[in-house]
Amino acid sequence: MSRHPEVRWAQRIDKVYITVQLADAKDAKVNLEPDGVFSFSATAGTDGNLYESKLDLNDKVNVEESKISVGVRSIFCIVEKAEAKWWKKLVRDDQKAPHFVKVDWDKWVDEDDDGADVNVDGMDFSNFGGMGGMGGMGGMGGMGDMMGGMGGMGGMGGMGGMGGMGGMADMMGGMGGMGGMGGMGGMDEFEDESDDEGWSSYCVFLLVLINFHMLFLLAKCNQNFLMKCKLGKHYYGSLV
Repeated sequence: MSRHPEVRWAQRIDKVYITVQLADAKDAKVNLEPDGVFSFSATAGTDGNLYESKLDLNDKVNVEESKISVGVRSIFCIVEKAEAKWWKKLVRDDQKAPHFVKVDWDKWVDEDDDGADVNVDGMDFSNFGGMGGMGGMGGMGGMGDMMGGMGGMGGMGGMGGMGGMGGMADMMGGMGGMGGMGGMGGMDEFEDESDDEGWSSYCVFLLVLINFHMLFLLAKCNQNFLMKCKLGKHYYGSLV
């Protein structure tokens, strides 16, 4: 029995952003029809569960101009509308939006405030029209591993060889616009080094403070000693 992946969407007047949230998707197949039928299927998880979804989009689309990028955490689609106008919702007016469809608030703008397009620098896009509706995308798994989630890393395309850096996502996870850096993991070592540097700085400051205090005490003792010598000399001198 198949499952439904979470689908998030946002729009501009001329396009729709559709993100299928499915980590480590294998054999992903995405199809887009001119009348607005969007379908997706892939396997994921240790048990190889099948995930599928099919949506009748609100209006017709331009398949040739639409694009898709497959990452390790999600499949991101830029669907060009056939007619530049705002949709009231993602699916057709006579249909109810499925429970797995949610608004992508990170990319959303209001109709009265149509902002700039979403930053897609670093994403590796393919064209829907040029690849026959993207059927049979299993061969792009390696591309997903290389380019996974680099949407927030503008200008860093082509850095697939950095897998050895371990999961930078642990450090960058909360920065909006940088989501999807799962393939570059673990800055824990850098965090540990930062902690060590902070502790070392504190120790140096403490040693300097202790040395300064000791010098002050020595100077004070020396002053008292000289004062006593002067008093003693005066006292014994008066007895002679």
